This record gives sequence, C-alpha cells and structure tokens, in this order.
Amino acid sequence: MNTALLSALHEIETEKGIPFETVKRVLEESLLAAYREREGAVEGAEVVLDRETGDLRVMKDGEDITPEDFDFTRIAASLMRQNFMQRLNEVHNQQLVKEYGERIGDVVTGIVQQAHRRMTIIDLGRVEALLPASEQVPGERYENGQRLKVYLLDIKEAGRGPSIIVSRRHEGLLRGLFELEVPEIYDGLVEIKAVAREAGLRSKVAVWSNEPGIDPVGACVGPRGSRVRAVVSELRNEKIDIIQWDPDPARFIAKALSPARVREVYLDEEEKQAEVIVPDDQLSLAIGREGQNARLAVKLTDWKIDIKPESQAVEYEEEDEWEPDEGSSMHRCRAVLSNGKRCANMALPGSLFCGIPSHQAQAKEFEGLTEGSQEEEVADE
Repeated sequence: MNTALLSALHEIETEKGIPFETVKRVLEESLLAAYREREGAVEGAEVVLDRETGDLRVMKDGEDITPEDFDFTRIAASLMRQNFMQRLNEVHNQQLVKEYGERIGDVVTGIVQQAHRRMTIIDLGRVEALLPASEQVPGERYENGQRLKVYLLDIKEAGRGPSIIVSRRHEGLLRGLFELEVPEIYDGLVEIKAVAREAGLRSKVAVWSNEPGIDPVGACVGPRGSRVRAVVSELRNEKIDIIQWDPDPARFIAKALSPARVREVYLDEEEKQAEVIVPDDQLSLAIGREGQNARLAVKLTDWKIDIKPESQAVEYEEEDEWEPDEGSSMHRCRAVLSNGKRCANMALPGSLFCGIPSHQAQAKEFEGLTEGSQEEEVADE
C-alpha cells in the first residue's frame, strides 16, 4: 500500500483545486510515457493507479504485466519534480481559463493582496487577479487585506499562466451591484435598460419594469433608500441618479437630464439628435458641472443633445413643412409652445400629443374639452 502517494495527490487536489481523478489521470499518463521509454515496453499497455491502495501497475487487457525492475516509487518521485507538475500546472491553467472565461461580466469579491499605483493584485480565492491603473477609479486607495468587489473584465493566456483582469471603473460593476442588491432585477422583474458612468463621480441608471404594478425606481432605491445606499457605499459615495426608462425618446431624454426640468424636446430622428429647451434658470443644472450632467444624458440615451435656454430658443420651421405624408398613421403633436409655434415631435400612437410631460398635461385638458363639447352637443339635440 502506497499511502504517501495518495496523500500527495490529495494535497495537490486541495491546493490547486484540481479534481482527484484529473490528478490521477495526469500521473498515469506521465508514468506511461516513462514506461514506453523502456526497452521491451509492451504496445497498448497502460498504467493504472489503485485509488484505494495507491499501488501502481502496468496493465494490458486486464492482465498485470508490471516489470519486476520497474520502480514506480522512484520514477513517480522524479516525475513529481519534472513534467508531472508542469503538466498539472497546464491542466490547472486550462481549468481556470474555462471557469473564469465563462464568468466574464460577473461581479466577484476579492481581497487586496498587494496594492500598487500601477497594478493592484486581488486574491479571488483560487486565483489572483490584476487590477491595472487604467481600470482603477481616480481617487480610490486600496489597502492590503481590504475586501473589494470587482468586475471580471477579461482573461488572457500567457506563458506563466492566465492573467485575469478586473475593473472598478467599468459600468458593468454598477450593473452587477444593483443585481446583487435588488431582488427584482435578479429575478428579471425590473430591467436595467442603460447605464452611463463617470467612475468615482456620478452615474445615471435607466430602469424599466417588466411586471405591471412594480415601480422600477422605487425597487432600486429600496426601503428608506437602503438598496441604493449599499451600492453607493461600495462605490465610495459615487452619486447615482436612477430614472425610469421610457420607450419614447423625447420623454427619455427629458428624464435623463434630471434633476433639471425640461420644457420642450425636438427630435431629428434621422440624425438621432435632440434639441432640448429648458427654462433659463435650469440651464446650468441641465448642463451640470463641467458639462457632466449633459455628457451622462448623452451616454445614457445614445442621442446627441443640444441644450438651449428658453430665451434663446431658435425659430422652428413652419408647420406645413413638418407634417407627415398624406395617409400616414403618424401625426404631429398638437401642443403649442410658449413661443407660439407648434411642437415638432410626432404624437404618440392613439394620441394627438407627444410624450413630453407638459404636452401630456395639455392632452388631458384637450380631452376634457372635447368630452365637454360632445356632452353639450348631445344636450342640444
């Protein structure tokens, strides 16, 4: 019985996380290669390790043909120092590439092992990951032993083994943290439609409910703000705006510029460009410090946005130049702007007005007037 060999193999299994059967197979293959170099080696033979006793045998068609002078113990000890461990490392690396390659895009927790300005090493348990300076958040400082959530960005195969690259500034980290904190997102009831992030400073997240009756913004904020606070805390107090996504681009753009109030949105769908009119006292808020709010809104909506104060709003084209072709199912919004011009946006399906909140308010007033006129006509009859 060779219990020492079995103990050594089980130790490798524990340290490297490689299944015992894989370790056993690699050892058998290495010993078989050594056997084939012998003079008189039998073609088609195989080396078999008894996992109960640790005994090694050369077998052919179920028959033990182990040479009496073939010292398995000496050869195995030599292999441990040479190609066996090299082969195990190759198997280990292949296993890591497969395992972590399937997890690219996940958020994982690690422990800072070595913190440097150019490269920080994160211990993920079974493997070390690299957090390069380009993926660190400006102003963040990491300390040895600190627990840290990171985004699995990439895995690269190299001569010394795979390099796992993680990130703290990727927008996927923000998505993943909300998935961890908000059960409705994890279960698919609430969906993150878009994310715009300037890491360490401010982010905007657009959410949508796939289930009637669920408030997507409220779900992300959580009871007394507990869920969003947990995300903000992990991101070292990065400011986060949570807005409700809207299928109507005009309404979505207006919400994306919050906390500023938007008066009008004019869309050029062909160029995917929006001209946004805001009250004069909301201009600086809409643009944000150093243009940050406007930049995030552009990233979030994927529209070019030109913000103008109401006092400098340009004159719009005449009404007849904006009307769709005759017979078209699309109609121009009936709302009248503060400058006396008619809104240039297309009306929502089944409505005479577009999706801008102020125009929807006009829609309700218009519908009320229409219903009142109809009642008067019936009364006259």
